[in-house]
Amino acid sequence: MLSERNFARQIDLTSLQLFVAVCELGSIGRAAEREFIAASAVSKRLSDLEATLGTQLLYRHARGVRLTPAGESLLHHARSMMFSLEKMQAELSEYADGVRGHVRMHASISAIVQFLPEDLGAFARAHPQVKIDLEEHLSAEVLRAVQEGAADIGICNGAGGTGELQTLPYRQDHLALVVPHQHPLADQAELPFEAALDFDLVGLHTNSSIHQAIHQAATQAGRPVRLRIHVTGLDAMCRMIDNGLGVGVMPLRAFELSRATGSLKAISLTDAWAQRQLLLAARDFSTLPVTARLLVDHLQAHSAHSCAPAAHAGAAA
Repeated sequence: MLSERNFARQIDLTSLQLFVAVCELGSIGRAAEREFIAASAVSKRLSDLEATLGTQLLYRHARGVRLTPAGESLLHHARSMMFSLEKMQAELSEYADGVRGHVRMHASISAIVQFLPEDLGAFARAHPQVKIDLEEHLSAEVLRAVQEGAADIGICNGAGGTGELQTLPYRQDHLALVVPHQHPLADQAELPFEAALDFDLVGLHTNSSIHQAIHQAATQAGRPVRLRIHVTGLDAMCRMIDNGLGVGVMPLRAFELSRATGSLKAISLTDAWAQRQLLLAARDFSTLPVTARLLVDHLQAHSAHSCAPAAHAGAAA
């Protein structure tokens, strides 16, 4: 049985990197080509890795390789190590370039359009030495990125659950039905979503939280959704609605910030699901890098007036 110190000395990072490449490509030959190394050298490193660990990691066959249960476990840990190393390299390179901090954030389109420009702008002015990498993703993808370590912080709609991640309240938004001014529903101040089911809809991506909420509401009402077209952004939705292709559901604040308010009208939805809580998510807020915790504190402070009290979810409960 290897001691912890001997184990760390005998497991080299190059072998782990090659092991991950073989797993991702399903072939020693293809991994060798990608990593610019001889296939025989890759095979030798994998055999040495198995010998060091004392267990078989791969089933080898004529068409490639398949993971053993031990290999599945190692792949999980190896990927986690690669993420950590990439994070370390990125942060240290930022210090070398004179930047004192680096935060990776993924957020939903609703958060990015409605709130983050002002909130991140204020943070950047107060902390110009901190670099923020922000990527837009669907809420489910945001949570996955945080869970897998690809992002330090995520901001998303938590209606579908957040698993074991810790969460904090960020902002609330309210969904509205967007229609042309001449539309039969345009004289309504508010209405339930079911009233929109009589008309063609312009919808967002099928995996978006708004799309899923719309279809769940239609199912509960026993009505079909007359979805005419999918779009990937809120500006595109407004343009499609303005040109007579249907009506659509989007956050009210996002509509008010758009350039389409002159030709379109937003009608507040009365459904309970239309009132949404956007959440900050992390694997563990207490173990975030100092700069990431600084950003979380900033976002909490700037959103406190618009958030209802909420407890940690998942592992924080």
